[in-house]
Amino acid sequence: MVVAEEDVAQYADSFVVYKHPLCFCCNRWIDHLRENDITVTAHAEVNMEKVRKQWGIPRGMEGCHTAVWHNQYIFEGHVPAVYIQQFLYAPPEGGIGLLVPGMPVGSPGMEVDGNFEPYYIYLLLEGGDYRPFTRIEKP
Repeated sequence: MVVAEEDVAQYADSFVVYKHPLCFCCNRWIDHLRENDITVTAHAEVNMEKVRKQWGIPRGMEGCHTAVWHNQYIFEGHVPAVYIQQFLYAPPEGGIGLLVPGMPVGSPGMEVDGNFEPYYIYLLLEGGDYRPFTRIEKP
């Protein structure tokens, strides 16, 4: 599903991204969001474990940074902007966010010399469960 350009602004404001102050891939991911018309406020946080616990990110599903939309939805790690927009446009039943664990090479913010490794985006469910949402096969 593609979100119409006129609808993007409605679903792409009021993001707070919690990130370690020295993380440069987080800055590149924030740039990726901004390039896709998503308004972001970055918040430097040294204790990312505390942030992830506060927002219910399951152990083993941690990414590099945690983005929160209107204190309602959570986007953990290097989730591509198009999937954030799709999620916000039509949140899946029971879904409270999307997760990209780790730091997959070639994901937004993790571009390295044209290299790419396929990765999964997971749907974070109420109560802390998660399930595969989609698999990214190419950049």
